[in-house]
Amino acid sequence: MRQIATSLPSTPMQRMNSSTTGSFNEVDDEHSPLVSGQSSPRTRLVWQMSQSNAYLIPDANDGNPARPRSSNRTLGTFAGVFCPVALSMFSTLLFLRAGFVVGQAGILEIMLQLVLAYFILMMTVLSICAISTNGAVEGGGAYYMISRALGPEFGGSIGFLFFVANILACGLYVTGFVEAVLDSFGPKGSMISDGGAYLPLDDKEWYKYLYSSVVLFFCLAICMIGGSMFAKTLIVIFMITVVCTLSVYISIFAKSERKLIQNPRIDMLDKRNESCANHTFYTGLSGTTFKDNFYEQYGRDYITHDKMDFATVFSILFSSVTGILNGANMSGELKDPSKAIPKGTLSAVTFTFGTYFILMVLVGASCDRCLLLNDYLFLQSINLWKPFILIGIFAATLSAALGNLIGASRILQALANDELFWFVLRPATKVTRGGNPYIAVLISWFLVQIVLLVGSLNAIAPAASVFFLLSYAAVNLACLALELASAPNFRPTFNIFTWHTCVLGMIGSMVMCFLVSAMYSSIAIIVMLLLVILLHFKSVPSEWGSISQALIFHQVRKYLLMLDPRKAHIKYWRPQILLMVAHPRQACELIHFINDIKKGGLFIVGHVKIGSLDKFDYDPVQTEYPQWMSLIDKLKVKAFAELTLANTVSEGLAHLIRLSGLGGMKPNTVCLGFYDDSKPVDSLVKCMRRKRRFFSSEEINSSNDVDMMFDNLPIRSERSHKHQSPSDYVKMIYDSLKLQKNVCICRHFNQLDKSIILKSTTEYYIDVWPLNLFRPYTASIFDDTCLFMLQLACILDMVPGWKSKTYLRVMLCTNNEGVAGKNVETKLDKVLKTFRIPAKIQPISLDLGESYKDLSEDEDHQMTLYKSIPEHIVQKINTRIKECSKKTAVTFMYLPRPPQDTTGQLEYLLSLTALTNDLPPTVLVHGLNPVISTTL
Repeated sequence: MRQIATSLPSTPMQRMNSSTTGSFNEVDDEHSPLVSGQSSPRTRLVWQMSQSNAYLIPDANDGNPARPRSSNRTLGTFAGVFCPVALSMFSTLLFLRAGFVVGQAGILEIMLQLVLAYFILMMTVLSICAISTNGAVEGGGAYYMISRALGPEFGGSIGFLFFVANILACGLYVTGFVEAVLDSFGPKGSMISDGGAYLPLDDKEWYKYLYSSVVLFFCLAICMIGGSMFAKTLIVIFMITVVCTLSVYISIFAKSERKLIQNPRIDMLDKRNESCANHTFYTGLSGTTFKDNFYEQYGRDYITHDKMDFATVFSILFSSVTGILNGANMSGELKDPSKAIPKGTLSAVTFTFGTYFILMVLVGASCDRCLLLNDYLFLQSINLWKPFILIGIFAATLSAALGNLIGASRILQALANDELFWFVLRPATKVTRGGNPYIAVLISWFLVQIVLLVGSLNAIAPAASVFFLLSYAAVNLACLALELASAPNFRPTFNIFTWHTCVLGMIGSMVMCFLVSAMYSSIAIIVMLLLVILLHFKSVPSEWGSISQALIFHQVRKYLLMLDPRKAHIKYWRPQILLMVAHPRQACELIHFINDIKKGGLFIVGHVKIGSLDKFDYDPVQTEYPQWMSLIDKLKVKAFAELTLANTVSEGLAHLIRLSGLGGMKPNTVCLGFYDDSKPVDSLVKCMRRKRRFFSSEEINSSNDVDMMFDNLPIRSERSHKHQSPSDYVKMIYDSLKLQKNVCICRHFNQLDKSIILKSTTEYYIDVWPLNLFRPYTASIFDDTCLFMLQLACILDMVPGWKSKTYLRVMLCTNNEGVAGKNVETKLDKVLKTFRIPAKIQPISLDLGESYKDLSEDEDHQMTLYKSIPEHIVQKINTRIKECSKKTAVTFMYLPRPPQDTTGQLEYLLSLTALTNDLPPTVLVHGLNPVISTTL
């Protein structure tokens, strides 16, 4: 393979690798051999093989084989994953809300909430670790992993939700930072009680927004410098946070005396609320205090005045510990994402859980509930040195805000690079020389600025929690789908997970999502579903691989094994059609027609390429197959394409009949176009003009456009040599019947324009001629072929469009002395009612004379065989049929068995040609087995 690829002077893959900024998806169409009409099939094949080989050896640094090795990957596990995750999980809860949640929910419930939150987080972390160790991870973090696992539709929608979650979280942490500043230095600030300087900070709403905007602008400035620089300073910020946390632990043990907190807010509360009057707000470690704070006592938030309950407190707690993906968001800057993400995330989650558990137990055992409920900054009052808490708050909230702002910009950049949302996000792909997506940072900053208008940390928390929970549910779903699909390439080096952990994480996330806020959850899910539908109708990258295809394969294989053909029953029979097509661009109307009569059955478009594999350096079938699939997509029919290579068409037909389908899904009917000298017409152009792709500006104006798109599928020229003789064609019919397949021969379908029928205000008919017109006086009208024709016509009449514009007619040939008299009409009417076929019987006089009657009545009792009759008799029948078909859309006629000898075969074909000349679109049918049932 490698030798073949290197034999070309410049393959597209080489051109891509030589580019410094190109990506695999950015190959110039002008240089693509699949687009260029001047390239040889050999070049196309090598290009396709180079595509496949590219994914076998991914870049160790980037994961994308077409992109150059990145020099921006400089972060290790501690700086790139552990610190961002730990600081983001500390955020506002550690120093700002730990006491508030303990005071509201009590020690027992807050421990349960903490365990529940971390259980969901840990299950999700296991899924993240599994996915991130299953291959090379690019920039985009969780979005990249979800999109490449679940496919573009779900990946794009979940990526959008995760982007919104990071925007909300950034606004949440900035609001928490400003809140801490105002509580410390604003009016009635906690720093005033110790004689601290009072800053002229107004706590009115618009001033809060101004301060938040200033802080957010500071975050923007740092992000514009680059995420790598910020990540390197996280080690210092993390150490500062640890020191401040340790100061809280030490202070609680050091200050064991009972103390009345001197705080302006508490002093005012003491005057307003008698229940808090003369309380010793700090008791030191005390069993009595622990007991008093053990159970819940939900009240109102003293800032928003909203009533608190389990769900709101959980949302505040959970929104503060949602940073488990912050390390994954830095995947584009990590030296080894597959190792750093699992180690760093698991260590950070374990560390923060232990920190919170100890802190909440100590706070609940040492502080009065009135203090916890009415002072967010109570830790300053009990700390040995107040500035420790203020420094800790600034470090935790600012670092968390920066982490989410950077994470949001990286997700937006990844979405833009994947071009899932057309040109809308294209500006976000622009980066600086250092690789910083500055436009994506600016867009994220602007959206956070809007979120800040909410103005309250507790009000933003539910929405942020919901979006993060949905993102975590998607991560667990992605890992679950990969596990259930049992794909051989899903071999994560991290194996401490099972499908049980994925299910528990997904269910837990979804349940808590609706528990936090049913309204936000419903809105988020509706937005996600709308995006899934939108992306489904858009042409999305197929080279990612979609987990849906793996799951479908897994389930289809299982059900195909269960589909036992030996248990097939006639009442569940449906057409499973193999349509043989030589020139598909001349058979578009026929392909659409067969798609209408398949009735949910198998539909295979078959083609035989003439030649021997020994005469090719490559497989010519493989080079043409993608264009056949593209043609089926363009025509919007539900069909498979099956191609084979054979020395003759009849030999290839035998291959396809025997090998098409799988298990219980095998073709039971072979459909052939008619063998005649009609002028070739390119019907693909008009079909594509009528059926333009949704959300596409593409328009087909000429056959030249089609030639460029389907260069391997040309139309047959009038002078071109046919690959089969008339005898070979009749032999195909004979062989198909010999192989126990029903046969349909279709003629004049290039005249069928379904749109005219659907728009017409007049009636059209679907005609069935049940008699073998070569033996109208001796054949039975109730044999298998007759019933098969009636079944196909009834199916067509059930299709929407056809059903409203056409009526089914059974043309009963009568003669004063023939068997097809009134008794036959009565019997036929009874049969139609028994089989629930809504058809009208139309008696037709077909008096061909006594001489023809004598020719028909002989000793041959095989009434389904072809019987040679004079040419003028055939023309007379043809004339009579034309007289009855002026408003006929489609005609079904009896196809007799062909003779086996060569001389008879030519005469057989000539008779069929004369019989169907100048008729509407006609289907000649021969059935072998019963297909209609009256059983329930």
